[in-house]
Amino acid sequence: MEDFQKILKKNKYKKINFKVSKTQHLLIKASINGISGNFILDTGASNSCVGFESIERFSLKARKSKTKASGAGATGMFTQLAKNNALKIGRWKTEEFHLVIFDMTHVNEALQQYKAKAVDGIIGADVLLEGKAIIDYSNHCLYLK
Repeated sequence: MEDFQKILKKNKYKKINFKVSKTQHLLIKASINGISGNFILDTGASNSCVGFESIERFSLKARKSKTKASGAGATGMFTQLAKNNALKIGRWKTEEFHLVIFDMTHVNEALQQYKAKAVDGIIGADVLLEGKAIIDYSNHCLYLK
């Protein structure tokens, strides 16, 4: 495994640790516009998102969106969009990060039923694709380029 990590480092990948929650979600810390938060790392989510309650916290400029969101347990949810935000995960960062904003109540209520901590949002495939992500599940590491 050491050789694998050396190869990734040589190719300018940044190593980011994640935790696995009681609910088997991958949890990662990230900051949006300089404000730190807790996120689910979700390879099945097409877009990264936060809840409406996070608009002020992360200094988002929310705009109306015609897109409806759907996810596990909910469909047809009203959304807003916040463009051109700064996202930092570990030492990896991007400056033109777009976020979908929607009601994440159902997500956090489900986590609370299992006595797991609430999250501020979800890091989705948009970030994983941009960062050419490699997920090392056995060592709880995400690598982004």
